[in-house]
Amino acid sequence: MPHRFLLLSAGMGAGHDTVAYELADRLRARGHAAVVHDVLTLLPAGTGRALRAGYRATVRHLPSLYGAVYTGFLAREPAAGPRPSSAPLAALAERPLLRTVARWRPDVVVPTFHLCAQVTGRLRARGALPVPSAVVVVDFAVHRGWLHPGNDLHLCVTDTAARQARAGTGRPARTTGPVVPGRFFAPRDTDGQWRALLDGHPPAPGAAPPTRTGGRPAVLLSTGAWGVGTGLLETAGQLAADGCLPVLLCGNDGGLRRRAAALPGVLPLGWVTDLPGLMAAADVLVDNAAGQTAVQALAAGLPVVGHRPLPGHAVAGVQEMARAGLSRHAAGQGEPARTVRALAAPGSDRDRQTTAARAVFRGDAAAELERLAADGRVASEPAR
Repeated sequence: MPHRFLLLSAGMGAGHDTVAYELADRLRARGHAAVVHDVLTLLPAGTGRALRAGYRATVRHLPSLYGAVYTGFLAREPAAGPRPSSAPLAALAERPLLRTVARWRPDVVVPTFHLCAQVTGRLRARGALPVPSAVVVVDFAVHRGWLHPGNDLHLCVTDTAARQARAGTGRPARTTGPVVPGRFFAPRDTDGQWRALLDGHPPAPGAAPPTRTGGRPAVLLSTGAWGVGTGLLETAGQLAADGCLPVLLCGNDGGLRRRAAALPGVLPLGWVTDLPGLMAAADVLVDNAAGQTAVQALAAGLPVVGHRPLPGHAVAGVQEMARAGLSRHAAGQGEPARTVRALAAPGSDRDRQTTAARAVFRGDAAAELERLAADGRVASEPAR
């Protein structure tokens, strides 16, 4: 029997939208109807745009301020004194969401952003939302914004994240792994176009020569859709001097791309539409956020190195990824080049990490959503 799903995302970068639209595609492939709605458009006029602009400006120019906001509002660890919450902001979206639900008539509402989870949790707790809500948690470190006990189910990327969700809500949580488009699981560098681009880019003058175990490692540096990161050009320059080929993914930040183009040995790229193909040609991903690019690399068999994570949820996420054995967190003298070289070379280190990475994709969140729609309630969890 076909069901209807309302997926709630937020245009805060590209990661949450990527998850929401991938789930919508999977649900449609199963014969269901699915629509994606941006929670920022449910807020009073101008509020969503201001929230997005403020967040973007903060993470780009005042990352330490965002770290303080994360500690005060979102971190699960207790902070000194009373802690504010997102309840006032969530309350502003409640009536518009109920109007959207009445118009769309979904069988399940699916938040893929933490503010959405607060809105649905509040409404479910009061009995105002008449259908189940299943939160798809995209973070490795589950902060308290994701955790409202009114929601019926949390779908998480790891067992640790699921335990955190259960502990924080007292409600069911299951491990399905990250939600990643299928094209990342068997990536191909069509016609060798990416390999030719990488091989043809000149190294930095005086760069360290290739090692005996291989040529110049191609290292993707992730900066998200907004080109955000700490010391990006410094890291790229260090990798180039060490004999690597740093490929700086600048997202939509043309200024970052222009500045990086002046660095010898560094290959800056704008928004890449064929990221699976580029990952197939690359050797390692250096990541600072434990977000969608990182989990796409896990699917593609590309080792992930966490380095200089952004303050706030990115620090927590990079640390959780490393603790789970899915990545390496490289810090200190000689990093990230030392870890990059270790993982770029064929051998047990690389094999161990890529094997663990592939194993994290344990289930299909769309199948769990389908079951919830069919039952109208959360079925008992399997024995552990």
